[in-house]
Amino acid sequence: MVAKKKQTGGTPATVALTRAGIDFTLHPYEHDPRAQSYGLEAAEALGVEPERVFKTLMAALDGRLVVGIVPVTGQLDLKALARALGGSKAQMADLPAAERATGYVAGGISPIGQKRSHPSVVDESAVAYETIYVSGGRRGLDLELAPTDLINIMQATTAPIAR
Repeated sequence: MVAKKKQTGGTPATVALTRAGIDFTLHPYEHDPRAQSYGLEAAEALGVEPERVFKTLMAALDGRLVVGIVPVTGQLDLKALARALGGSKAQMADLPAAERATGYVAGGISPIGQKRSHPSVVDESAVAYETIYVSGGRRGLDLELAPTDLINIMQATTAPIAR
């Protein structure tokens, strides 16, 4: 069981999880601004299998922003994301638009506590683990939580969206 962390501030992600009564563990690490992959950097810094660390990606699907959450070891399959959300064509979102819509900076976009709710899909591989890691809302901070809790708080669906 993961210990619940009480937050009196923190990021919008930690505040949202605390308000929802969801157990999570904060994992800060020293972020290297030269890192090529923030997710792989997190996995290495935290000593976690990279398949358990998930990245949050924003895409534009038929004129609206959507969220795809996939392992850092893979890529987001945009066609699969579009199918999972009943859309026709998805493309990666414009970075400034993603940052404005979420309230987070690239490399630290958390799937939780975004400014606005977006249709979201978590890659089905997440449910194979007792806990997974996602961005805590800033570079150098990951959250560990049960994948079912992530899916529930985001009101997300699961589908095979990674390749």
